[in-house]
Amino acid sequence: MNTERINEANAKASGKILTETINKHIDSLANQYAKTMKLDGFRKGKVPVSIVKSRYKDNLHEESKQKSINEFYSNAIKELGIDEKDVIGQPLIIKFDESDSGIDIELKIGITPNFDVNNAISYMPKFELESINDKQVEERLEQLAKNRAAIVPSDEKILKDGYIANINFEGFLDDKPFDGGKAENFDLTIGSKQFIPGFEDSLIGMNVGENKTIDVTFPDNYQSPNLAGKAVQFKVKLNSIKKRDEIKIDDSFAKLILGDKEENNLSKLKEQIKKDLEIESKTKLYNERLKEEALENLSKAFTFDLPENILEQEINVLFNNEVSMMKQEEIEELRNDQEKGKELREAQRKKAETSVRVTFVVDKLAKQEKINVDDNEVFQTIYYESMMSGQNPQDVIEHYRKNNLLPAVKMAIIEDRVITHLLDKSKTI
Repeated sequence: MNTERINEANAKASGKILTETINKHIDSLANQYAKTMKLDGFRKGKVPVSIVKSRYKDNLHEESKQKSINEFYSNAIKELGIDEKDVIGQPLIIKFDESDSGIDIELKIGITPNFDVNNAISYMPKFELESINDKQVEERLEQLAKNRAAIVPSDEKILKDGYIANINFEGFLDDKPFDGGKAENFDLTIGSKQFIPGFEDSLIGMNVGENKTIDVTFPDNYQSPNLAGKAVQFKVKLNSIKKRDEIKIDDSFAKLILGDKEENNLSKLKEQIKKDLEIESKTKLYNERLKEEALENLSKAFTFDLPENILEQEINVLFNNEVSMMKQEEIEELRNDQEKGKELREAQRKKAETSVRVTFVVDKLAKQEKINVDDNEVFQTIYYESMMSGQNPQDVIEHYRKNNLLPAVKMAIIEDRVITHLLDKSKTI
Protein backbone atom coordinates (compact mmCIF):
# COMPACT_ATOMS: atom_id res chain seq x y z
CA MET A 1 0.00 0.00 0.00
CA ASN A 2 1.19 3.51 -0.86
CA THR A 3 -0.18 6.45 1.13
CA GLU A 4 0.35 10.19 0.73
CA ARG A 5 -0.90 13.28 2.54
CA ILE A 6 -1.92 15.66 -0.29
CA ASN A 7 -2.69 18.65 1.94
CA GLU A 8 -4.27 19.44 5.33
CA ALA A 9 -7.70 18.13 4.25
CA ASN A 10 -6.92 15.34 1.79
CA ALA A 11 -4.86 12.16 1.58
CA LYS A 12 -4.70 9.29 -0.87
CA ALA A 13 -3.99 5.59 -0.65
CA SER A 14 -3.32 3.17 -3.49
CA GLY A 15 -2.52 -0.52 -3.65
CA LYS A 16 -3.85 -3.95 -4.50
CA ILE A 17 -6.43 -6.06 -2.72
CA LEU A 18 -5.34 -9.62 -3.51
CA THR A 19 -7.83 -12.27 -4.63
CA GLU A 20 -6.64 -14.51 -1.79
CA THR A 21 -7.68 -11.80 0.70
CA ILE A 22 -11.17 -11.69 -0.80
CA ASN A 23 -11.34 -15.50 -0.78
CA LYS A 24 -10.39 -15.57 2.92
CA HIS A 25 -13.29 -13.26 3.66
CA ILE A 26 -15.60 -15.48 1.57
CA ASP A 27 -14.55 -18.52 3.65
CA SER A 28 -15.02 -16.61 6.90
CA LEU A 29 -18.48 -15.30 5.94
CA ALA A 30 -19.62 -18.69 4.61
CA ASN A 31 -18.60 -20.38 7.86
CA GLN A 32 -20.35 -17.69 9.86
CA TYR A 33 -23.61 -17.97 7.90
CA ALA A 34 -23.53 -21.81 7.94
CA LYS A 35 -23.75 -21.72 11.75
CA THR A 36 -26.95 -19.67 11.81
CA MET A 37 -28.65 -20.36 8.48
CA LYS A 38 -31.95 -22.26 8.12
CA LEU A 39 -32.26 -24.20 4.86
CA ASP A 40 -34.78 -26.85 3.82
CA GLY A 41 -33.37 -30.35 4.36
CA PHE A 42 -30.89 -29.28 7.04
CA ARG A 43 -31.10 -28.53 10.75
CA LYS A 44 -30.41 -24.93 11.75
CA GLY A 45 -26.65 -24.39 11.97
CA LYS A 46 -25.87 -27.65 10.15
CA VAL A 47 -25.86 -26.37 6.56
CA PRO A 48 -22.60 -27.44 4.83
CA VAL A 49 -20.26 -24.55 4.02
CA SER A 50 -19.94 -25.79 0.43
CA ILE A 51 -23.70 -25.39 -0.11
CA VAL A 52 -23.65 -21.89 1.38
CA LYS A 53 -20.80 -20.97 -0.99
CA SER A 54 -22.55 -22.46 -3.99
CA ARG A 55 -26.01 -21.02 -3.38
CA TYR A 56 -24.92 -17.55 -2.26
CA LYS A 57 -21.77 -17.23 -4.38
CA ASP A 58 -22.49 -13.73 -5.81
CA ASN A 59 -23.69 -12.26 -2.51
CA LEU A 60 -20.67 -13.64 -0.64
CA HIS A 61 -18.30 -12.27 -3.27
CA GLU A 62 -19.80 -8.76 -3.15
CA GLU A 63 -19.86 -8.71 0.65
CA SER A 64 -16.25 -9.95 0.80
CA LYS A 65 -15.14 -7.26 -1.67
CA GLN A 66 -16.77 -4.57 0.47
CA LYS A 67 -15.18 -6.02 3.60
CA SER A 68 -11.78 -6.01 1.88
CA ILE A 69 -12.22 -2.39 0.73
CA ASN A 70 -13.19 -1.33 4.28
CA GLU A 71 -10.12 -3.14 5.60
CA PHE A 72 -7.92 -1.41 3.02
CA TYR A 73 -9.44 1.96 3.96
CA SER A 74 -8.96 1.35 7.69
CA ASN A 75 -5.31 0.32 7.20
CA ALA A 76 -4.70 3.41 5.04
CA ILE A 77 -5.95 5.71 7.81
CA LYS A 78 -3.66 4.02 10.31
CA GLU A 79 -0.66 4.21 7.96
CA LEU A 80 -1.33 7.91 7.33
CA GLY A 81 -1.44 8.52 11.07
CA ILE A 82 -4.87 10.19 10.90
CA ASP A 83 -7.10 10.10 13.98
CA GLU A 84 -10.34 8.35 12.98
CA LYS A 85 -12.43 11.15 14.49
CA ASP A 86 -10.81 13.55 12.00
CA VAL A 87 -11.79 11.48 8.95
CA ILE A 88 -14.87 12.97 7.28
CA GLY A 89 -17.35 11.48 4.83
CA GLN A 90 -16.90 8.48 2.56
CA PRO A 91 -13.67 8.15 0.54
CA LEU A 92 -13.63 8.94 -3.17
CA ILE A 93 -12.81 5.86 -5.22
CA ILE A 94 -10.45 7.15 -7.92
CA LYS A 95 -9.40 3.77 -9.29
CA PHE A 96 -11.06 0.36 -9.06
CA ASP A 97 -9.72 -2.19 -11.57
CA GLU A 98 -10.66 -5.84 -11.04
CA SER A 99 -8.62 -8.71 -12.45
CA ASP A 100 -7.98 -12.37 -11.69
CA SER A 101 -5.22 -11.41 -9.28
CA GLY A 102 -7.36 -8.94 -7.31
CA ILE A 103 -8.39 -5.28 -7.28
CA ASP A 104 -6.11 -2.33 -8.04
CA ILE A 105 -7.57 0.47 -5.94
CA GLU A 106 -6.93 4.15 -5.22
CA LEU A 107 -8.85 6.18 -2.64
CA LYS A 108 -8.98 9.86 -1.71
CA ILE A 109 -9.65 10.39 1.96
CA GLY A 110 -11.23 13.54 3.43
CA ILE A 111 -9.88 15.04 6.66
CA THR A 112 -11.62 17.66 8.78
CA PRO A 113 -9.71 20.93 8.25
CA ASN A 114 -7.99 22.50 11.23
CA PHE A 115 -8.18 26.30 11.48
CA ASP A 116 -8.75 29.08 14.01
CA VAL A 117 -11.94 31.19 14.19
CA ASN A 118 -11.19 33.29 17.28
CA ASN A 119 -11.34 36.58 15.34
CA ALA A 120 -14.59 35.74 13.45
CA ILE A 121 -16.49 38.59 15.11
CA SER A 122 -14.21 41.15 13.42
CA TYR A 123 -15.64 40.13 10.04
CA MET A 124 -19.22 40.99 10.97
CA PRO A 125 -20.69 43.90 8.94
CA LYS A 126 -21.18 47.25 10.65
CA PHE A 127 -24.80 48.36 11.14
CA GLU A 128 -27.22 50.49 13.13
CA LEU A 129 -30.62 49.34 14.37
CA GLU A 130 -33.79 51.26 13.53
CA SER A 131 -35.36 53.40 16.25
CA ILE A 132 -39.04 52.58 16.79
CA ASN A 133 -41.32 55.65 17.00
CA ASP A 134 -44.75 56.19 18.62
CA LYS A 135 -46.57 56.01 15.27
CA GLN A 136 -45.26 52.50 14.64
CA VAL A 137 -46.37 51.44 18.12
CA GLU A 138 -49.87 52.86 17.58
CA GLU A 139 -50.20 51.13 14.20
CA ARG A 140 -49.22 47.79 15.72
CA LEU A 141 -51.61 48.36 18.63
CA GLU A 142 -54.50 48.96 16.22
CA GLN A 143 -53.57 45.84 14.23
CA LEU A 144 -53.41 43.82 17.44
CA ALA A 145 -56.88 45.03 18.41
CA LYS A 146 -58.21 44.23 14.97
CA ASN A 147 -56.81 40.70 15.13
CA ARG A 148 -58.29 40.12 18.58
CA ALA A 149 -61.72 41.36 17.63
CA ALA A 150 -64.45 38.78 17.13
CA ILE A 151 -65.30 37.63 13.61
CA VAL A 152 -68.85 38.64 12.73
CA PRO A 153 -71.02 38.47 9.58
CA SER A 154 -70.73 41.37 7.15
CA ASP A 155 -73.48 42.96 5.07
CA GLU A 156 -71.04 43.23 2.14
CA LYS A 157 -72.03 41.24 -0.94
CA ILE A 158 -68.82 41.88 -2.86
CA LEU A 159 -65.48 40.82 -1.37
CA LYS A 160 -63.01 43.63 -0.64
CA ASP A 161 -59.47 43.79 0.70
CA GLY A 162 -59.32 43.47 4.50
CA TYR A 163 -62.51 41.43 4.78
CA ILE A 164 -62.69 37.73 5.64
CA ALA A 165 -63.75 35.34 2.91
CA ASN A 166 -65.40 32.07 3.95
CA ILE A 167 -64.58 29.77 1.04
CA ASN A 168 -64.61 26.24 -0.28
CA PHE A 169 -61.65 25.48 -2.53
CA GLU A 170 -59.92 22.63 -4.31
CA GLY A 171 -56.58 22.73 -6.13
CA PHE A 172 -55.78 20.93 -9.40
CA LEU A 173 -52.42 20.16 -11.03
CA ASP A 174 -52.74 19.04 -14.65
CA ASP A 175 -56.51 18.70 -14.08
CA LYS A 176 -55.98 16.31 -11.15
CA PRO A 177 -56.60 17.18 -7.46
CA PHE A 178 -53.44 17.31 -5.32
CA ASP A 179 -53.01 16.44 -1.64
CA GLY A 180 -53.54 19.27 0.83
CA GLY A 181 -55.25 21.47 -1.76
CA LYS A 182 -58.84 21.16 -0.56
CA ALA A 183 -60.88 22.73 2.27
CA GLU A 184 -64.45 23.76 3.08
CA ASN A 185 -65.74 26.73 5.07
CA PHE A 186 -62.23 28.13 5.35
CA ASP A 187 -61.92 31.66 6.74
CA LEU A 188 -59.28 33.63 4.83
CA THR A 189 -58.47 37.26 5.64
CA ILE A 190 -57.87 39.05 2.35
CA GLY A 191 -54.50 40.79 2.47
CA SER A 192 -53.04 38.46 5.11
CA LYS A 193 -50.81 36.74 2.51
CA GLN A 194 -51.64 33.43 4.16
CA PHE A 195 -51.93 31.72 0.78
CA ILE A 196 -49.52 31.61 -2.17
CA PRO A 197 -49.07 34.87 -4.13
CA GLY A 198 -52.00 35.75 -6.39
CA PHE A 199 -54.61 33.63 -4.62
CA GLU A 200 -56.07 36.27 -2.30
CA ASP A 201 -55.94 39.06 -4.90
CA SER A 202 -57.91 36.89 -7.32
CA LEU A 203 -60.77 36.60 -4.81
CA ILE A 204 -61.30 40.38 -4.54
CA GLY A 205 -64.49 41.40 -6.35
CA MET A 206 -66.23 38.03 -6.01
CA ASN A 207 -69.92 38.01 -5.10
CA VAL A 208 -71.30 35.86 -2.28
CA GLY A 209 -72.29 32.48 -3.73
CA GLU A 210 -70.07 32.94 -6.80
CA ASN A 211 -67.81 30.17 -8.13
CA LYS A 212 -64.49 31.03 -9.71
CA THR A 213 -61.45 29.26 -11.15
CA ILE A 214 -58.12 30.86 -10.18
CA ASP A 215 -54.81 30.32 -11.96
CA VAL A 216 -51.76 30.64 -9.71
CA THR A 217 -48.17 29.37 -9.63
CA PHE A 218 -46.47 27.89 -6.58
CA PRO A 219 -43.14 29.53 -5.63
CA ASP A 220 -39.99 27.80 -6.90
CA ASN A 221 -38.85 27.24 -3.31
CA TYR A 222 -42.14 25.63 -2.22
CA GLN A 223 -41.38 22.70 0.08
CA SER A 224 -43.41 20.09 -1.81
CA PRO A 225 -41.26 19.26 -4.86
CA ASN A 226 -44.29 18.07 -6.85
CA LEU A 227 -45.81 21.58 -6.54
CA ALA A 228 -42.74 23.87 -6.49
CA GLY A 229 -42.79 26.20 -9.50
CA LYS A 230 -45.91 24.52 -10.90
CA ALA A 231 -48.91 26.34 -12.41
CA VAL A 232 -52.14 25.11 -10.82
CA GLN A 233 -55.84 25.92 -10.77
CA PHE A 234 -58.06 26.42 -7.74
CA LYS A 235 -61.82 26.10 -7.97
CA VAL A 236 -63.24 28.43 -5.34
CA LYS A 237 -66.71 29.19 -4.01
CA LEU A 238 -67.31 32.29 -1.86
CA ASN A 239 -69.78 31.16 0.83
CA SER A 240 -69.99 34.38 2.82
CA ILE A 241 -68.15 37.57 3.76
CA LYS A 242 -67.18 38.32 7.34
CA LYS A 243 -65.34 41.09 9.18
CA ARG A 244 -63.67 41.82 12.46
CA ASP A 245 -65.88 43.56 15.04
CA GLU A 246 -64.53 46.74 16.61
CA ILE A 247 -62.77 46.54 19.97
CA LYS A 248 -61.92 49.37 22.39
CA ILE A 249 -58.22 49.95 23.06
CA ASP A 250 -57.85 50.63 26.80
CA ASP A 251 -56.45 49.10 30.01
CA SER A 252 -58.97 46.25 29.80
CA PHE A 253 -57.70 45.38 26.32
CA ALA A 254 -54.11 45.50 27.65
CA LYS A 255 -55.03 42.98 30.36
CA LEU A 256 -56.54 40.76 27.66
CA ILE A 257 -53.14 40.69 25.95
CA LEU A 258 -50.70 40.80 28.88
CA GLY A 259 -52.73 38.91 31.46
CA ASP A 260 -55.27 39.93 34.07
CA LYS A 261 -52.88 41.41 36.63
CA GLU A 262 -53.32 44.72 38.41
CA GLU A 263 -50.01 46.15 37.14
CA ASN A 264 -50.85 45.47 33.49
CA ASN A 265 -52.22 48.49 31.63
CA LEU A 266 -52.17 50.17 28.21
CA SER A 267 -48.86 51.88 28.92
CA LYS A 268 -47.19 48.55 29.67
CA LEU A 269 -48.67 47.04 26.53
CA LYS A 270 -47.17 49.85 24.44
CA GLU A 271 -43.77 49.22 26.05
CA GLN A 272 -44.03 45.54 25.15
CA ILE A 273 -45.08 46.35 21.58
CA LYS A 274 -42.08 48.66 21.20
CA LYS A 275 -39.74 45.86 22.33
CA ASP A 276 -41.41 43.43 19.91
CA LEU A 277 -41.06 45.88 17.03
CA GLU A 278 -37.38 46.39 17.84
CA ILE A 279 -36.81 42.62 17.73
CA GLU A 280 -38.75 42.32 14.46
CA SER A 281 -36.81 45.19 12.92
CA LYS A 282 -33.50 43.64 13.97
CA THR A 283 -34.52 40.22 12.69
CA LYS A 284 -35.58 41.68 9.35
CA LEU A 285 -32.29 43.56 8.97
CA TYR A 286 -30.32 40.45 9.89
CA ASN A 287 -32.24 38.17 7.54
CA GLU A 288 -32.53 40.48 4.54
CA ARG A 289 -29.03 41.92 4.48
CA LEU A 290 -26.59 41.27 7.30
CA LYS A 291 -26.56 37.46 7.49
CA GLU A 292 -25.75 37.03 3.82
CA GLU A 293 -23.06 39.70 4.07
CA ALA A 294 -21.65 38.08 7.22
CA LEU A 295 -21.48 34.64 5.58
CA GLU A 296 -19.77 36.11 2.52
CA ASN A 297 -17.22 37.86 4.77
CA LEU A 298 -16.51 34.63 6.68
CA SER A 299 -16.08 32.63 3.46
CA LYS A 300 -13.42 35.10 2.29
CA ALA A 301 -11.74 35.57 5.66
CA PHE A 302 -10.86 31.96 6.40
CA THR A 303 -8.77 30.07 3.87
CA PHE A 304 -8.03 26.39 4.38
CA ASP A 305 -7.93 23.20 2.33
CA LEU A 306 -11.29 21.56 1.67
CA PRO A 307 -11.89 17.79 1.72
CA GLU A 308 -12.48 16.84 -1.92
CA ASN A 309 -15.00 14.13 -1.07
CA ILE A 310 -17.24 16.65 0.73
CA LEU A 311 -16.72 19.21 -2.05
CA GLU A 312 -17.72 16.70 -4.75
CA GLN A 313 -20.77 15.76 -2.72
CA GLU A 314 -21.86 19.41 -2.54
CA ILE A 315 -21.24 19.90 -6.27
CA ASN A 316 -23.54 16.93 -6.92
CA VAL A 317 -26.26 18.44 -4.73
CA LEU A 318 -26.07 21.81 -6.51
CA PHE A 319 -25.95 20.13 -9.92
CA ASN A 320 -29.00 17.99 -9.14
CA ASN A 321 -30.85 21.07 -7.90
CA GLU A 322 -30.11 22.81 -11.22
CA VAL A 323 -31.33 19.80 -13.19
CA SER A 324 -34.50 19.46 -11.08
CA MET A 325 -35.56 22.98 -12.16
CA MET A 326 -35.02 22.29 -15.87
CA LYS A 327 -37.68 21.54 -18.43
CA GLN A 328 -37.88 17.97 -19.74
CA GLU A 329 -36.40 18.92 -23.11
CA GLU A 330 -33.40 20.54 -21.38
CA ILE A 331 -32.82 17.39 -19.32
CA GLU A 332 -32.94 15.27 -22.49
CA GLU A 333 -30.39 17.59 -24.08
CA LEU A 334 -28.04 17.02 -21.13
CA ARG A 335 -28.47 13.25 -21.41
CA ASN A 336 -27.52 13.38 -25.06
CA ASP A 337 -24.57 15.74 -24.56
CA GLN A 338 -22.30 14.49 -21.77
CA GLU A 339 -19.84 17.35 -22.23
CA LYS A 340 -22.58 19.89 -21.60
CA GLY A 341 -23.55 17.98 -18.46
CA LYS A 342 -19.94 18.04 -17.24
CA GLU A 343 -19.74 21.80 -17.90
CA LEU A 344 -22.94 22.45 -15.95
CA ARG A 345 -21.69 20.33 -13.06
CA GLU A 346 -18.29 22.05 -13.05
CA ALA A 347 -20.02 25.44 -13.08
CA GLN A 348 -21.24 24.64 -9.54
CA ARG A 349 -17.68 24.25 -8.15
CA LYS A 350 -17.11 27.83 -6.97
CA LYS A 351 -20.49 28.00 -5.28
CA ALA A 352 -19.88 24.59 -3.71
CA GLU A 353 -16.48 25.68 -2.39
CA THR A 354 -18.07 28.70 -0.69
CA SER A 355 -20.87 26.58 0.76
CA VAL A 356 -18.52 23.89 2.14
CA ARG A 357 -16.08 26.46 3.54
CA VAL A 358 -18.88 28.36 5.30
CA THR A 359 -20.28 25.10 6.70
CA PHE A 360 -16.93 24.24 8.30
CA VAL A 361 -16.54 27.77 9.71
CA VAL A 362 -20.08 27.82 11.11
CA ASP A 363 -19.71 24.32 12.58
CA LYS A 364 -16.51 25.32 14.35
CA LEU A 365 -18.07 28.56 15.62
CA ALA A 366 -21.12 26.63 16.88
CA LYS A 367 -18.86 24.34 18.93
CA GLN A 368 -16.82 27.28 20.20
CA GLU A 369 -19.90 29.30 21.20
CA LYS A 370 -21.72 26.17 22.51
CA ILE A 371 -24.66 26.61 20.14
CA ASN A 372 -26.64 23.37 19.78
CA VAL A 373 -29.81 22.34 17.94
CA ASP A 374 -31.56 19.10 18.88
CA ASP A 375 -33.70 16.97 16.57
CA ASN A 376 -36.97 18.14 18.15
CA GLU A 377 -36.18 21.72 17.12
CA VAL A 378 -35.59 20.55 13.55
CA PHE A 379 -38.97 18.80 13.45
CA GLN A 380 -40.70 21.81 15.04
CA THR A 381 -39.21 24.13 12.41
CA ILE A 382 -40.37 21.92 9.54
CA TYR A 383 -43.79 21.49 11.18
CA TYR A 384 -44.30 25.24 11.61
CA GLU A 385 -43.16 26.12 8.08
CA SER A 386 -45.37 23.37 6.64
CA MET A 387 -48.42 24.70 8.51
CA MET A 388 -47.67 28.25 7.37
CA SER A 389 -47.50 27.14 3.73
CA GLY A 390 -50.67 25.03 3.95
CA GLN A 391 -48.90 21.68 3.61
CA ASN A 392 -49.29 18.48 5.59
CA PRO A 393 -46.42 18.58 8.14
CA GLN A 394 -46.14 14.79 8.39
CA ASP A 395 -45.81 14.48 4.60
CA VAL A 396 -43.12 17.16 4.50
CA ILE A 397 -41.17 15.60 7.40
CA GLU A 398 -41.35 12.20 5.68
CA HIS A 399 -40.09 13.76 2.43
CA TYR A 400 -37.13 15.31 4.28
CA ARG A 401 -36.40 12.02 6.03
CA LYS A 402 -36.54 9.89 2.86
CA ASN A 403 -34.26 12.28 0.97
CA ASN A 404 -31.80 12.67 3.86
CA LEU A 405 -32.50 16.41 4.07
CA LEU A 406 -32.88 16.65 7.86
CA PRO A 407 -29.13 17.28 8.46
CA ALA A 408 -29.27 20.19 5.98
CA VAL A 409 -32.23 21.72 7.86
CA LYS A 410 -30.37 21.30 11.15
CA MET A 411 -27.27 22.96 9.71
CA ALA A 412 -29.36 25.85 8.38
CA ILE A 413 -30.80 26.45 11.87
CA ILE A 414 -27.32 26.29 13.43
CA GLU A 415 -25.99 28.68 10.79
CA ASP A 416 -28.81 31.13 11.51
CA ARG A 417 -28.15 31.05 15.26
CA VAL A 418 -24.40 31.36 14.94
CA ILE A 419 -24.58 34.42 12.68
CA THR A 420 -27.30 36.00 14.84
CA HIS A 421 -25.12 35.41 17.89
CA LEU A 422 -22.09 37.01 16.24
CA LEU A 423 -24.09 40.00 14.98
CA ASP A 424 -25.55 40.55 18.45
CA LYS A 425 -22.07 40.44 19.98
CA SER A 426 -20.62 42.78 17.36
CA LYS A 427 -23.41 45.28 18.01
CA THR A 428 -22.22 45.75 21.59
CA ILE A 429 -18.56 46.25 20.66
